[in-house]
Amino acid sequence: METLKIAFFCWESLYSERVGGLARAATHLAETLARDHEVHFFTRGEGEAEVNGVCYHYCRPFGENIVEYCRDMSIKMVDSFRQFDKPRFDVLHFHDWHAVEAMHVLKDRNTVFTYHSTEYGRNGNNFGDWWEFHEISGKEWYAGLIAKKVTTVSNTLKNEVMWLYNIPDWKVSVVPNGIIPEEFYADVEPGDVKKDYGIHPLTPVVLFAGRLVFQKGPDLLLDAIPLVLKHRWDAKFLFAGDGDMRGWLEERAKGLPARFLGYLPDSEFVRLLNASDIVVIPSRNEPFGLVLLEAWSAERCVVATDVGGLAENIENFVDGIKVYVNPESIAWGINYVIDDPVGVGMLGRRGREKVNGQFRWEVVADKMLDVYEV
Repeated sequence: METLKIAFFCWESLYSERVGGLARAATHLAETLARDHEVHFFTRGEGEAEVNGVCYHYCRPFGENIVEYCRDMSIKMVDSFRQFDKPRFDVLHFHDWHAVEAMHVLKDRNTVFTYHSTEYGRNGNNFGDWWEFHEISGKEWYAGLIAKKVTTVSNTLKNEVMWLYNIPDWKVSVVPNGIIPEEFYADVEPGDVKKDYGIHPLTPVVLFAGRLVFQKGPDLLLDAIPLVLKHRWDAKFLFAGDGDMRGWLEERAKGLPARFLGYLPDSEFVRLLNASDIVVIPSRNEPFGLVLLEAWSAERCVVATDVGGLAENIENFVDGIKVYVNPESIAWGINYVIDDPVGVGMLGRRGREKVNGQFRWEVVADKMLDVYEV
């Protein structure tokens, strides 16, 4: 394959402004592509940098709200892009709605747009009645209209955007997220880590990792705790992450063996992940679910709701336990495995085998290159 010159447009990256899983996904895809191709990454931040073969071009946007802020970011991204467009870029890859105005200006080029999620899905499969929801949804619709090619991170999300935005099937390819599994595996002594959190070494620890927002379902796990305690009185529950539900959840959790840890540094999160017995992903909507790959990389047993990318990627009772989107079913899934350390370990190891075969970034990048080349 000839060497391509590729431009990424994404409002976050691992090396400047980092918001969520999009930063990790876009950054690692860019770095993998950069092993054989020239990749430039237009994002927020200060100045210029080259990291792991990727050239980063930063801008500092301003705006009174998120829509105006992203419009200003798009204008500045295009200004920066034009400085490096000789020789011309072969592929312009836009990630989520934030840089849609930039894609509008450059719509005559070879553009690829990736939906990592939708505003509809982020709001719990509800059509919001506030102006911001409609502005963002309109930009997502327009992106699907003008992009030469579209990718989604799961078949579920493909069907969602086809339904929401009338994007034809021929235009959409599914390219999943990937992971570097070695970044999430650590050889720790689980008992020692548990003691650092004031937990007895033999106590089963159930971990939630993610944003504390309605979409991710932390309240569903919280409501499942009393049902788990009836089966296993000594279980402890740790919530790693932050979000607008945190205060409400902490108030509801009074009297329960649940702790809210906030955002953890990557090294401490990996340490805790590898010491946990069960990782629960109780999402109401999950286009892909990067935490699934993180848990599998650490050979952890996963109990997850049967939605979106979680439903597609987990083989029930083989590499994880799938449950319904309600506290009773989530509790059932936890109780099913919590007394079986051998079964828990087997589910986790099979998950790691699936990661190695299907979700390493080298595999994912090859699929994206197929999209670029068609």
